[in-house]
Amino acid sequence: MTDEPFWKTKRLEELTQDEWESLCDGCGLCCLNKLEDWDTGEVVFTSVACRLLDGESCRCTDYENRQATVPDCIQLTPETVNEIAWLPPTCGYRLVRDGEDLYWWHPLVSGDPETVHLAGISARGRTVSETDVDVEDFEDYLVDWPLTVGAKA
Repeated sequence: MTDEPFWKTKRLEELTQDEWESLCDGCGLCCLNKLEDWDTGEVVFTSVACRLLDGESCRCTDYENRQATVPDCIQLTPETVNEIAWLPPTCGYRLVRDGEDLYWWHPLVSGDPETVHLAGISARGRTVSETDVDVEDFEDYLVDWPLTVGAKA
């Protein structure tokens, strides 16, 4: 028997549903719209958030039914985590996939869901809803902060 936390001893495929859900740090970065260059395949983040993202809590306002409202919402699974190249470097799923430890501010480490926001990692206060921006204007909202770890991290 080990005293190590589950994310250090299990692969993504071995996690229970509760363990899987707890790996989400609540940053909201997955819920930002991204643009892909058709020629190069490069993906860039925008500060335009999914219509279901609560900009304060950085949580989905209808998580259980999100794919009915937003059909192209990407559901993270062990398989998709292996396929998605744009997962932020701070993402708990990416870190566990790559055999890395979670950051100090991750709620599983800190015990507090606010630390992801205090560390400056989350999308809190930095987004605009996709309902307020024409899709043709998404390019005006390009950001690189989802790809950084943050000064306080």
